[in-house]
Amino acid sequence: MNSTWFELDKSRGLDDPDLKTFMRATVLISEYMVYVPAAIILVRRLARNENVNIWACSIALTAILMQPASILIDHGHFQYNTVMLGFVLATMSRLIAGSPLWACFFFVSALGFKQMALFYAPAIFAYLLGSCLTPRIGIGRFVSIALATIASFAMLYGPFILGVLYEQIQGLSVADYPQPPQFEALPFRIDKSSIFYPVTLQLAQSIHRIFPFARGVFEDKVANLWCSLHTFHKLTRYSASTIQRLALAATLTAIVPPCTILLLKPKKELVLLGFATCAWAFFLCSYQVHEKNVLLPLLPMTMLLAEHGGLKQDTRAWVGFANILGCWTMFPLLKRDGLRVPYFVLTGLWGWLMGLPPFSLGAYATIGRERGVVPSLIKILHFGAYAAMLAWHVVEAFVQPPVDKPDLWVVANVLIGAGGFGLCYLWCLWQLILRSGFLEAETKSKTL
Repeated sequence: MNSTWFELDKSRGLDDPDLKTFMRATVLISEYMVYVPAAIILVRRLARNENVNIWACSIALTAILMQPASILIDHGHFQYNTVMLGFVLATMSRLIAGSPLWACFFFVSALGFKQMALFYAPAIFAYLLGSCLTPRIGIGRFVSIALATIASFAMLYGPFILGVLYEQIQGLSVADYPQPPQFEALPFRIDKSSIFYPVTLQLAQSIHRIFPFARGVFEDKVANLWCSLHTFHKLTRYSASTIQRLALAATLTAIVPPCTILLLKPKKELVLLGFATCAWAFFLCSYQVHEKNVLLPLLPMTMLLAEHGGLKQDTRAWVGFANILGCWTMFPLLKRDGLRVPYFVLTGLWGWLMGLPPFSLGAYATIGRERGVVPSLIKILHFGAYAAMLAWHVVEAFVQPPVDKPDLWVVANVLIGAGGFGLCYLWCLWQLILRSGFLEAETKSKTL
């Protein structure tokens, strides 16, 4: 190991092949230390709770670990998302096991590793709060959850704060460091000579980086609501504060239904769908979204395969559709990284495993056979999307876009992807409503 790889400032921009090998090895090792064990534990827990046979459990686990989007992003594009996602899997596993304190610890760990885990925060808050209110109010449970969360954040930020204080003792001043907007917005002023100044400044910097409003409503071209709207109505004509308020309003509107269900019906069998629906809402509507953020809704949605009946045609069709569409929307990003071949190989193998078009129609053979015209509509929507994805690849490979519209194919990718992801959000929300029992309760009340 070369110490120059880690020198502050000097290591920026290094292109050492040995460094690349080392870093990619750390992705693989960290994945096997966190993500893979967490996935195995959660799948086995679901299998035990819902009496899933070992064969179905093994197929579901294979599909989850072979999820092409996470492999392409972490091992191709190069990221450490699976570490954060592994902590999220551990969080879901502890919630389903009835261990909320450990769930708090693992979720804070996920947040500390990557702030993208905030996509799940409203769902976790609603579920834990609901568990404190039903079937009866549990003050002790609420206090213990709050203390566990505070203690987890203290463990996370403790070394950071101690490091700042140590630097101050050593005479390293931060008085000349730029102040983030959050620091300047404080209702009070802290003297730069105060012992609290460097701690407050660094905490404000942390919050500033967790909420990167300065980077715009979306990064690059991403298949969500705002990038799609920007295609027809330029959002640059509005101030950043206006867009932030609109994004906040849209996100709140989209997360209120799943969070309300989790608050009123904090059932273990709703955890996966609650996480997935809330994450889709954030991906589609929130501020500052990147293509790789699609990994967050895909994870809990793919975990549905491990539930009882998860490999039936309807669930498999929707989970497969979401994953293939997610990979497809990331193709422009993957193409820039020279990952065309891995993209086609991994998505092709995964599609074949799941029985998805164009390799098989197995996932659609008996989808919702007893549901009248709705299954036909689902087939039309899915097959139309698959056909559009295939046609797009052909056009993108062989037809040059117009000179005055160089991003035409990428924009088409965004529009199709956003529409498909919107359908995934609606499907997850509908399944959440059905499993919550709200419709059954309403039907019974009308009967009485």
